[in-house]
Amino acid sequence: MNSNILELYGVSTTNERVDWHMLIANQQCPYLERKCVKIRKSQPDISIGTCSVIHGSKGDAGVIICPHRFLERRQIFLDCIHLLSLHEPGNELHKVSEVDIPGGSVDYVLASVRKGKVVDFVGIELQALDTTGTIWPQRQKLLREMGVDSSYDFEEKKPYGMNWKMTAKTILVQLHHKIETFEQLNRHLVLVIQDPVLDYMKREFNFGHVQQARMGDSMHFHSYSLKDGEETSKISLTNRISTDAQGISKCLGMQVSPSVELQVIFSPYAVQIYASNTCTTRTTPVGQLEVLGASRTRSVVPEHTAWP
Repeated sequence: MNSNILELYGVSTTNERVDWHMLIANQQCPYLERKCVKIRKSQPDISIGTCSVIHGSKGDAGVIICPHRFLERRQIFLDCIHLLSLHEPGNELHKVSEVDIPGGSVDYVLASVRKGKVVDFVGIELQALDTTGTIWPQRQKLLREMGVDSSYDFEEKKPYGMNWKMTAKTILVQLHHKIETFEQLNRHLVLVIQDPVLDYMKREFNFGHVQQARMGDSMHFHSYSLKDGEETSKISLTNRISTDAQGISKCLGMQVSPSVELQVIFSPYAVQIYASNTCTTRTTPVGQLEVLGASRTRSVVPEHTAWP
């Protein structure tokens, strides 16, 4: 294949056993368990479906460009359970998406719930590598090479690139606006990223004070590798480092002082989280999810996310 697309709808583009005609027609994201939310502005009925691409001078590095790709096996949530210092066996684990806090919102909150009350929680932010331009031509080239739909047209003159600087700076600024909220509540915030993005941050920003992960730090970085597999690639936690609100300020030289009470975050979701273990619109039990076979509920994400 001459295309740079590594994974499409969660499947490796080198997988010859998959029915690509059906996969493209269904447009299903295996991580969200629904139609892919990466759509074209000009064709909102067609999803793009690109999870990761091949990048690097040697053309052998897989780079995640969709944050939902990190939801594979719900592993990122399991990797945060140790930060729930008040969690005990028997507590329920819930994940809540798009939780509003001062300074923005958090992609996910993993909460430990006992007898209908939140006893501990950790915020989780997902950051894939942003792209410049459009990846659509590469997708169309791939489909034509696969013989899926030769009628698709594409323009070779529209390249895409990796927006390393904007990706790193934007997420660090966002973390700076959010971390003091978690620190004042004596809770943790975790940024889930890929190894190449963390490496870029260490080179381009002041990360000398950000050391091996410590429970006492409020801001944690979980870095994952993307390893090739026979049918699809697999993420794996490779590095954990941490700092605090002051440490994030050192990275950027900025200061904010948000203040919030615990109930400000959770009161809008209290009914949905604690009412029962049945299906709700914004919560999903995790932890026992795939591992112990607990019943699953649906987590709501924005209906449409427009991509170039």
